[in-house]
Amino acid sequence: MSSLRRALDEVHARAKERMGVDDVRRVHRLHLFSLACEVVGRVLIHVSLEPLSFCAGVFVLWVHKQLQATEIGHPVLHGSYDRLEGAEAFRSWSWNWRVPIDERVWHRGHNLRHHPYTNVASRDPDVTFGPTRLNGCKGHRWYHYLQVPVTLFVMWPAFGFWMNLHFAGVLDLFRREDRDFLPDRSWRSARNALGSAMRKFAPYYAKELVLFPALAGPLWWKVVLGNALSEIMRDLYSAASIFCGHIGPGLDGYAPGARAHDRDSWYAMQLEQTQNFDVPYVLSILCGGLDRQIEHHLFPQLPPERLREIAPEVRRICEAHGVAYRSGSWPAVLGRTFSTLWRLSFPEVAAVSVPAGTSSRPQ
Repeated sequence: MSSLRRALDEVHARAKERMGVDDVRRVHRLHLFSLACEVVGRVLIHVSLEPLSFCAGVFVLWVHKQLQATEIGHPVLHGSYDRLEGAEAFRSWSWNWRVPIDERVWHRGHNLRHHPYTNVASRDPDVTFGPTRLNGCKGHRWYHYLQVPVTLFVMWPAFGFWMNLHFAGVLDLFRREDRDFLPDRSWRSARNALGSAMRKFAPYYAKELVLFPALAGPLWWKVVLGNALSEIMRDLYSAASIFCGHIGPGLDGYAPGARAHDRDSWYAMQLEQTQNFDVPYVLSILCGGLDRQIEHHLFPQLPPERLREIAPEVRRICEAHGVAYRSGSWPAVLGRTFSTLWRLSFPEVAAVSVPAGTSSRPQ
């Protein structure tokens, strides 16, 4: 066992030993606070008679949706609370994620494919997200020249919507090759993909765009506007958090066939293809701890608070072993992210190519 793996395993073991009552109490309190924000936000939107109370309602409703999407829902679906007594309401297999993304297709694409094969072309479905090209080894298409404006003005403002289409396999129906989830574009595959997408779309958008607006009577348009704005705010914030964790200089990904043959090389590959960004604690909570993307990919079942707790120690371990620990301010990392998206919009960019079973550790 390498000294890097041993040190990281020890950090993980200590974090797991500390998990218990405090973690359960925290997620319960966050969930109750989130539900209170939902009630206050929806009431303010409904009864507002001027822009100030309307905007306050949109903001508070966004806080609810952001917490449910990231700080609460994302860790729950990773199984962070599955084995903790008192957290029965937060089991991964029964959780109703309050976002327009189906839990089953998310688990298949995110937990079982993205995390084990981060940024590996042909294995990680996230390297081809809609019309974007996030790995230099993926074939270049004409529409990749437009991926920066499309990402910023089309994909990000409706990020949850596009994520559901992506993981359900609906976007695969428009590709002749590079399909991530569907074996073909037959009617059967199309029916299965659309059924998976609608399983969450139908009830979610019926509530947001039909039920609550109907309760407002003639002012239904105001509720539609408020709900839509809170959706866009959540999606923009979440997209910025997620993209910054995997896209940037030196994070061009791996060619097909790259894989980790043991825990040591798996740790190294995760460290090579993730980066953090530094934000105040409150913003970190609204990011769901994804500002600690390095720690999240090393230990995806740890809840966000534990990721924040171990981040300084993980940084010290990386520095002691000569491993790059990429981090910076959020504006700086966001700028590098879009610079890389722009670079990948051209065909000459290539991915890191490593032999199967090995990994080149960054220095």
